[in-house]
Amino acid sequence: MAGSPDRDLDLVLFGATGFTGGLTGEYLARHAPPDLRWALAGRSPEKLESVRNRLAAINPALGDLELLHADVGDPASLADVAARTRVVITTVGPYLTYGEPLVAACAGAGTDYVDLTGEPEFVDRMYVSHNAAAERSGARIVHACGFDSIPHDLGAMFTVQQLKASGPVTVRGVVRANGMFSGGTFHSAMTQFSRGRQLKEASAARRKAEPKPEGRSSRAVAGKPHRDKALGLWLVPMPTIDPSIVARSGAALSSYGSKFRYSHYAGTRTLRYAAGGAAGVGLIAVAAQIKPVRNLLLGRIKQGDGPDESRREKSWFSVDFIGAGDGRTVHTRVTGGDPGYTETAKMLAESALCLAFDDNPTTAGNVTTAQAMGDNLVARLQAAGMRFETVDG
Repeated sequence: MAGSPDRDLDLVLFGATGFTGGLTGEYLARHAPPDLRWALAGRSPEKLESVRNRLAAINPALGDLELLHADVGDPASLADVAARTRVVITTVGPYLTYGEPLVAACAGAGTDYVDLTGEPEFVDRMYVSHNAAAERSGARIVHACGFDSIPHDLGAMFTVQQLKASGPVTVRGVVRANGMFSGGTFHSAMTQFSRGRQLKEASAARRKAEPKPEGRSSRAVAGKPHRDKALGLWLVPMPTIDPSIVARSGAALSSYGSKFRYSHYAGTRTLRYAAGGAAGVGLIAVAAQIKPVRNLLLGRIKQGDGPDESRREKSWFSVDFIGAGDGRTVHTRVTGGDPGYTETAKMLAESALCLAFDDNPTTAGNVTTAQAMGDNLVARLQAAGMRFETVDG
């Protein structure tokens, strides 16, 4: 690995004292190249020291891993961290509350940035406020590098590659999983559900500021509940950030055809479970509008906690994609282990390593995983145990 001449670190992990951040640190301890120059960053030296001791038990070479002071309430500390490293990983959310100062620091310093946000308002606001600075500095700001939204973004890209269509292309992604979603994900979702007006305003501001592709179009299409005959599943639309991320990749990459449309669903075997899932999402959305109820739920489901290793080892996810274009249809699938924690930590860490060391397309600004890393990240994830495959029949 060739280090950057003006940076003494390749990677900094901000948020390792949290549950998913800790898993990300453990993944790096086990799988990062031995000559990776990296550090942990956070507010509490004592908590960081505890994390370092845990990582050193996995990899004794990390006993002297550098610890950096970084606090979202202290912009100077974030600027110092961004200036020292090539890539920053952050797991400190909800990102609407805590995320912007670090994005600003990385955009200004020309430092690549990855997070695991699933908050559309945050992503849109960061584009409007910091994309221009990141483009000037050369920083790649890559949001949604966990289960939101790598399997869907790279899975749709993989599907388009198998299809090889030049005309209009439609893709639908269908998610199935038995893993728990993290407390941080729940807090982010509740926060976003409670901010419908602000979400629309941020989306409108981005649409006004963001250039559109010339001679092509790409957008997410909200589907309706229905039975999918090709998959034998009942489908319920999923109100997540994933469709918008996929559509942005479609806008950025001409390989997605002249008119790209993507729809995103949860899939179940029975109508009863589909109806129950839709009702559950609706109840959470309603609860988020009522402040006392929202605060009660947020208090009961804490951030920074998660299932033990035995539970995570039993968890799995799969995302099926049906792509159609130029008179052809393809069926692909992305599969992996525990989505909310183990695989998210893996995807986040491999995204950062990919940005730091792989020969990626030349990009800058707010970019998606497909746009910034594409095949290189797919190859890394396949080597790490995730599967991207074409399904026969």
